[in-house]
Amino acid sequence: MSTSTSSGASVSHARPGRSPRQYAIVGIASLIGTTIEWYDFFVYGTAAALVFNRIFFPAFDPITGTLAAFGTYAVGFFARPIGAIVFGHFGDKVGRKSMLLLTLVMMGTPTVLIGLVPTYDRIGYWAAVILVVMRVIQGIAIGGEYGGAVLMAVEHAPKGKRGFFGSLPQAGVAFGLVLSSLAMSAVARLPEDAMLSYGWRIPFWASVLLLSVGWFIRLRVAESPDFERVKAHGAQVKAPVVEVIRKHKRELLTVAGGRLAEVTWFYTVATFALSYATQHLHMSGPRILNAVVWGAAAALVTIPVAGWLADRFKPRVVFGLGCIAICAFAFGFFELLGAPGAASVYIAMLGALAGVYALLYGPEANLFSAQFPPSVRYSGISLAVQTSGAIGGGLAPVIATYLVKLDGGQPGYLSWYLVALGIVALVSTAFMRKDEA
Repeated sequence: MSTSTSSGASVSHARPGRSPRQYAIVGIASLIGTTIEWYDFFVYGTAAALVFNRIFFPAFDPITGTLAAFGTYAVGFFARPIGAIVFGHFGDKVGRKSMLLLTLVMMGTPTVLIGLVPTYDRIGYWAAVILVVMRVIQGIAIGGEYGGAVLMAVEHAPKGKRGFFGSLPQAGVAFGLVLSSLAMSAVARLPEDAMLSYGWRIPFWASVLLLSVGWFIRLRVAESPDFERVKAHGAQVKAPVVEVIRKHKRELLTVAGGRLAEVTWFYTVATFALSYATQHLHMSGPRILNAVVWGAAAALVTIPVAGWLADRFKPRVVFGLGCIAICAFAFGFFELLGAPGAASVYIAMLGALAGVYALLYGPEANLFSAQFPPSVRYSGISLAVQTSGAIGGGLAPVIATYLVKLDGGQPGYLSWYLVALGIVALVSTAFMRKDEA
């Protein structure tokens, strides 16, 4: 056993035994809590792809209106690094659990309020201003939520199972996508006038119930044992974010580089593909949403499987396979999406979400958290992940829309862009220092 009180140094001790029930509570809370927060985030992205260009930006042509709607969507991503800095600091100083409770409220409340925003016809561009403010609050919350959620799972996990436990909050992202897509798919079946007037608002209002459930579940989880050990042995640092920037530059760059491909892939597939399919391929909204639901539902299984594989093999090996899969499937995804017949659309989404994305996302929590010592781990993983998330996730639909327009409505340039990011992620993975915390 070893302890150290030097800044940035790790503190390691034998883990106290826990009952199967305690591990089950941690696993369920990791899955359900993250599901609720990402439902809030995804329901906005789906609405931005299908509805917001028509009710908040009707003065523009369809493509420009979509770009404007995705612009308000991107704002939430660029607020994430702020959340990473703020919540990372207090997560390393005060604790993981309290930060997760706060981020839950900061995600749920704006979601409900977005469902109450008047349209452009009633208050003009003030509607877009309100959307931007709500997205900034949500972005700050998500910027702090990811680090806390994965660390509570990984740091509570029994030895040798950190990959599987770390994959549970990751699977919550797929679950949130399923719920938000099902909700929007249901209201998309309403008559168009009803959908545009009140139907799209219902999934946002539903967040009240989800917020209550998430609060109750997260209250039942104990504080992270790794954080408790750091605190007990006086190993906390005065300014965790500054410590990370000064002493962990390699870790920041490699994690950010690895994350960039994954997050760009996901938001291209789960958000941009909705507008691409409806506007360029003239596919119905319910059809593409149903395909997303099936792909995300399958990912609920394959993400934990990828985490389990990361426990049996090295996490970087599984993650590296995901990077290679991006390069191999970038062109095939769009070819399947545009092929005749409904089956090809479902195959495209299953391959993209349950295949490529699961290989990347399943081992990610364990692999990324391992790059930083416990004393600055919340700050380190949050800052690296959310900085690349702002670039990759926030700009993904905007860049994708622009590249497709530049290529005359074809996805060739976009596919090459995804391949390039896959290569960057593969190189970044090779330079990571550790496989498990």
